[in-house]
Amino acid sequence: MLDLTASSADITRALCDVPSVSGEEAELAGLIEAAVRPLAHLDVVRDGNAIIARTRLGRERRVVIAGHIDTVPIHDNVPTRLIQEDGEDVIWGRGTVDMKAGVAVQLRLAAELTDPAVDITWVWYDLEEVEAVRNGLGRIARERPELLAGDFAILGEPSNGSVEGGCNGTLRAVVRTEGMRAHSARWWMGENAIHHAAAILERLQSYSARTIDVEGLAYREGLSAVRISGGVAGNVIPDACEVEVNYRFAPSASGEEAVAYVRRVFEGFEVEITDLSPGARPGLDAPLARAFVEATGGVATPKYGWTDVARFSELGIPAVNYGPGDAQLAHHDEERVPVTQIDAVERGLRAWLTAR
Repeated sequence: MLDLTASSADITRALCDVPSVSGEEAELAGLIEAAVRPLAHLDVVRDGNAIIARTRLGRERRVVIAGHIDTVPIHDNVPTRLIQEDGEDVIWGRGTVDMKAGVAVQLRLAAELTDPAVDITWVWYDLEEVEAVRNGLGRIARERPELLAGDFAILGEPSNGSVEGGCNGTLRAVVRTEGMRAHSARWWMGENAIHHAAAILERLQSYSARTIDVEGLAYREGLSAVRISGGVAGNVIPDACEVEVNYRFAPSASGEEAVAYVRRVFEGFEVEITDLSPGARPGLDAPLARAFVEATGGVATPKYGWTDVARFSELGIPAVNYGPGDAQLAHHDEERVPVTQIDAVERGLRAWLTAR
């Protein structure tokens, strides 16, 4: 059983010590459900391996606070350990950063805050670390959007305990070249598709990454080759080559605009769009968002990676990222989070949710 009266740090360790690699969240989802269902101030719904718990206090505003419970595969980093780093207590292990420390804070507050200043929908969902079509939050948004209704949303993704507004969009595309097979001993009889790919790489090498201001936050874009493949044998001139490209684009652009931009960059080549997730504008002009930023330190920064705040943005709900942990350590074998950062995020959330 999960003890939600324990400290957020202890709950973090308890969550991380239950393996929940994407697709294997059932045990942890069951523990969370068992911990929150008896709480009289919450209405609890289970959707697959996602748990939604809502207050019904008749408040003027409703805030959605969400976190995913799955992790990337474990690599000798479970169970967790409490270690010392620069004289500070640090919890080491898979999921500590991405993002069970954030979920632990949310669970503790969900149990404790029986009379918050706003109504709260807590969402702990599955399948975030895999392809977008399987994402648990996306499933709920498609099939039961009423469960996500709200005026403002907070996603507990690691942000070093500061507020990160919106997120970049992400697009993946395959750029192809064609040639003609021939024996490599008689290479002049063929046409080398891999050699033709040099022009694609030259365009990427000469690409000048843009920084675009969106509502006062500077989002850095990026266009990068992430995979290249071609060839059939060591003695055959290849007749096909594929360069997979990832474009990270500012939330000022729609998905359609991002697609058009990539096609312009690679004009003259066959381009297949294989994945597209639009970004989310910061939404920091919303009154609840402004109050939240002020309550947690008064400074917001852009989120460069894609997160599920974009799903809330699609629903018309302003959303920010706010959670303990350094995103640069997410998925790292040495994933770890300072206890002081967990405590600080808990204090920030509690203070804002109870302010009247």
